[in-house]
Amino acid sequence: MKKFIKRSGIVLTALAALIIVLLIVVYFQTEARLTKVYAPPTDALTIPDDAESIANGKHIFQYRGCEACHGEQLEGKVYLEDPAVGKVIAGNLTRGEGGYGASFADADWVAAIRYGLRPDGTPLLFMPSTEFYYLSDDDLADVIAYIKSVPPVDHIQPTSSLSLTGRAIMTLVPAITFVPAELIPMADPRPVAPEAEVTAEYGAYLSMSCKVCHGLTMSGGVIPGMPSDWPPAPNITFGGGSALPTWTEQDFINALRTGFTPNKKELRAQYMPWNSYKFMSDDELRAVWLYLQSLPELGYGNR
Repeated sequence: MKKFIKRSGIVLTALAALIIVLLIVVYFQTEARLTKVYAPPTDALTIPDDAESIANGKHIFQYRGCEACHGEQLEGKVYLEDPAVGKVIAGNLTRGEGGYGASFADADWVAAIRYGLRPDGTPLLFMPSTEFYYLSDDDLADVIAYIKSVPPVDHIQPTSSLSLTGRAIMTLVPAITFVPAELIPMADPRPVAPEAEVTAEYGAYLSMSCKVCHGLTMSGGVIPGMPSDWPPAPNITFGGGSALPTWTEQDFINALRTGFTPNKKELRAQYMPWNSYKFMSDDELRAVWLYLQSLPELGYGNR
């Protein structure tokens, strides 16, 4: 009996030591990624200050979901707090106390929005720059013009952080990263944005954020990296398991305006951000509808 207890103690001690070593490895590997300094391209944007550009910037800021994260006054807020991931803190963008606007130059806004980087070149956590990377220069310039026009709000808060579990996920699952800058092809020529018209091409440009949940193919499924209590994303191609083949264009527009499908099923805003997409114009929503119709008809879950 004594020998068994002694051996069990040795095994438990060895396991504890192994776990400690693994945690140390996970911490330092992720810390190296979080403190890596990037050298993004120098994008020379001219930031306008006229009312029309600022209004367009606000429109983009709203339908792209920026307002849902950063607040109606751009004051910032805690977007998500989950032990499995960490704290997702949307920063104060204004010139008030605790706000980035007090110190950011135009180039800093470009780096943060388009490339997910701080002014010192280190990456921002959770900032969805993989979507905003595709914004045209004109659209991005208008968004920055709008941010700069908003009155200052004093709101001091901490920055985003990864939990130990989040760090482990990012280390052990190569397909998941909470550092979007790692996914942005900074060395490649930037893609050219399509003309703003009712086309499938423009619809693809407008709906880049949909791929975060619905997958690159838009066929839905379990969303990698999201909390375990999040529901899987539905298939929004016209393939198997999708409800869209039974919808009309007007059904689609109404769903994103009201948050209810044609059969009165509620689109829960905490998972499906229809309350951001409702700010799209009818023509923008028609373009998105054309894009969804143009996608390969895939079965559910072929992300």
